Amino acid sequence: MKTPGPILAAALATALVLASSSVAGATDTSTLDTAGQATLRQYAVDTWHSFVLLVNPRTGLPSDHIGGQLRPASRSAYTSPTNIGMYLWAVLAARDLGIITADEATARLGKTLTSIGRLERDEASGQFYNWYDPATGATLHTWPEPPNNKVYPFLSSVDNGWLASALIMVANAEPTLHDAAWSIATSMDFSFYYDPTANPDAGTGLLRGGYWPEVPIGDQGTPTNGPTNCIARHAGDPPFAGWTCHTYGAFNTEPRIASYVGIALGQLPADHYFGGWRTFPNTCAWNWQEARPDGAWRDYVVNGKTVHVFEGAYEYHGMKLVPTWGGSMFEALMVPLVVPEEEWGPTSWAVTHPLYAQAQIEYGLTDSGYGYWGFSPSSDPAGGYREYGVDAIGMLSDGYTTDELRHTQYDAGWADPACPRAASPITDYDGGVVTPHASFLALDFDATAALANLAAMKAAFPAAYGKGGFKDAVNVTSGQVADRYLALDQGMVMAAIANELTGNQLQGYLAVTLEPTLRPLMAMEDFNAGVVGP
Repeated sequence: MKTPGPILAAALATALVLASSSVAGATDTSTLDTAGQATLRQYAVDTWHSFVLLVNPRTGLPSDHIGGQLRPASRSAYTSPTNIGMYLWAVLAARDLGIITADEATARLGKTLTSIGRLERDEASGQFYNWYDPATGATLHTWPEPPNNKVYPFLSSVDNGWLASALIMVANAEPTLHDAAWSIATSMDFSFYYDPTANPDAGTGLLRGGYWPEVPIGDQGTPTNGPTNCIARHAGDPPFAGWTCHTYGAFNTEPRIASYVGIALGQLPADHYFGGWRTFPNTCAWNWQEARPDGAWRDYVVNGKTVHVFEGAYEYHGMKLVPTWGGSMFEALMVPLVVPEEEWGPTSWAVTHPLYAQAQIEYGLTDSGYGYWGFSPSSDPAGGYREYGVDAIGMLSDGYTTDELRHTQYDAGWADPACPRAASPITDYDGGVVTPHASFLALDFDATAALANLAAMKAAFPAAYGKGGFKDAVNVTSGQVADRYLALDQGMVMAAIANELTGNQLQGYLAVTLEPTLRPLMAMEDFNAGVVGP
């Protein structure tokens, strides 16, 4: 496990100065008018109320979700590293917005840090398991809901990335808790997931999805009565253990937070930043992807090493943008809640992020005729949890859809005589499922449109808003509401509002640690994105 060097130490000193000057109720710098800011503040107050009831008062650990009536008995009996990270975000946001006092925030953060420090985790990597009991902190081995299947502990790179990012934010935002939070964050080794040869075209590596320390292996190399994806065996693996078969190959997706943290902490090589595909190349070997990209290969030199990047983009409604994997909002715009990508990447992220938000708006208001927009993984109003997104702006050929029945699958086709594929437009938009957190993610790119969309949903679907703020999702055709609050989605809401009303103060808590290593990488890249035509 590598330790931070002198540049990072200097950044931490700066962070502590910034954190000590932070005050609750920071000055508004939003471009919204007074009424718009007041509306956001009320949304934040109500959303924070859901977190107060999501959290177990003894452990300070949040449940994954709570029922729409906010009864403590309706809290789920499981939580994850991401959920815990979202609560840490929410506490900092509530403090900075003046919803809670600095003393209350410190007490809440301290209790949660104590519980995090007691959670069982993988000894070799310092990584946390995917599911814990929020009432006791125990690692789950039996799922607490029927049919109570066996749970095999799993180490997830993306979930650990979100927790590590939140711990670094606490370390930088609250000096009295710096040592406790920083110690846990830096003991999490993200090189554990790194496959250095995963992208031979770029000449660098990718992060694996995760690792099962102990899984019974069936005859075909798949777990017995366990996870459904296959197990990749590697030399040196202990018996009954294995990696997921996939690595995170699409760059514009939420797992990049783990890459950023690993690079900033010196655990991953800086050239890994260029390992993820912006799109897959424009060749017949890759013609299974959603659309034929427009792009070209470019070389970037990182610490004397040349990496090769296909700077591809998909065209949608006259916009060229870097797609996500499935076409959802949080894949693209969750990371910039805590990393100023558009500031550090003026010819990359600053171009594609606003276009991605605009593409979702165009789809919801123009293409589908839903009258509302914002498509991202969320609770399914019909029950359970589902991945929602705009298929046309995702790389996955049968990507996320916006409707219950998956009628909104789209195929742009492949106009290459050597490997043609016919286009397949959407013919039935069915009932669109919109999630409010997606609108909040767009605040930084079109605050006026985001507030208008939220106001329209709140007016048209009164059951979609409760004492804890917006409930998780609504079918805008049938009016059916997903009557619960998710820690993940409520955390994004709190972060987005705090950034909008405090001049990105929340974002700055992580940025100060990432900037020395990540900003130069983002600054050198030029995405093939922008508005098409004159």
